[in-house]
Amino acid sequence: MDRVVVHVDGGSRGNPGPAAAAAVASTPDGEVLTERTEFIGTATNNVAEYRALLLGLALARDLGAREVEVACDSELVARQIGGEYKVKHAGLKPLYLEATRALREFDRWSVRAVRREGNVRADELVNEALDEVQRA
Repeated sequence: MDRVVVHVDGGSRGNPGPAAAAAVASTPDGEVLTERTEFIGTATNNVAEYRALLLGLALARDLGAREVEVACDSELVARQIGGEYKVKHAGLKPLYLEATRALREFDRWSVRAVRREGNVRADELVNEALDEVQRA
């Protein structure tokens, strides 16, 4: 698989609160290849969004992608990765650095913000992961 599109989402219930990350990898034509979720403990929404980005990049690497297009509903993450916003929060800087290192492993990459309606499955997976933890 040369090129993969990864929709990612992270969220917390409370800010901070129980948090999870999700990634959905698909072909450029929209055929879903695989999905992954991760409960990340107590975190803020922004930390969860970065963890989702990292999860999505790992998923793309696992699929052998040389090019990755990431779609996320966090404008903050998309703009920080794109260099439009500075990373001022100390807790996000290590995640930002880890994400930029991971992106350099691909021949080509892009990270773009999408509206929540464009990220439905990843959002569903985050909520399923959080629901499962709350039931346990």
